[in-house]
Amino acid sequence: MEKITSFTIDHLQLEPGVYVSRKDTVGAETITTFDLRMTAPNKEPVMNTAEMHTIEHLAATYLRNHEVFGEKTIYFGPMGCRTGFYLLLAGDLTSKDIIPLLISMFEFIRDFKDEVPGASAKDCGNYLDMNLPMANWLANRYLENTLYSIDDAHLVYPE
Repeated sequence: MEKITSFTIDHLQLEPGVYVSRKDTVGAETITTFDLRMTAPNKEPVMNTAEMHTIEHLAATYLRNHEVFGEKTIYFGPMGCRTGFYLLLAGDLTSKDIIPLLISMFEFIRDFKDEVPGASAKDCGNYLDMNLPMANWLANRYLENTLYSIDDAHLVYPE
């Protein structure tokens, strides 16, 4: 079997950033998959499931309610390696195109102090696995260390 594209990226060189992982065509529409890398693979500790689960609930809620990207949001969810998230959006987009969206989304997550949307037994299959304070902290870390000062080297996968 051939390696899938995401396994061909050198994870020893990969740093936190916003990368276009792939583009697919579905009918006449392009779907862009973004790699939102929040920690440096194999160099930093991975995120725990509770904070990732919290970020997933908050980001999905934010994206689905966004006035522009709400209708373009296909999926937001965690990477199995727990170093970041995948965001799938309808449209032929670049990483630069979504930086303002990501900044506002992660500011929303950083500042969120209420009950996490969908964090109930009725709404979620693992509702007790949540950590809002750590999700707030990780969102702030991603903003401060990556998104607010992102450069071209962190918008395109390393060679």
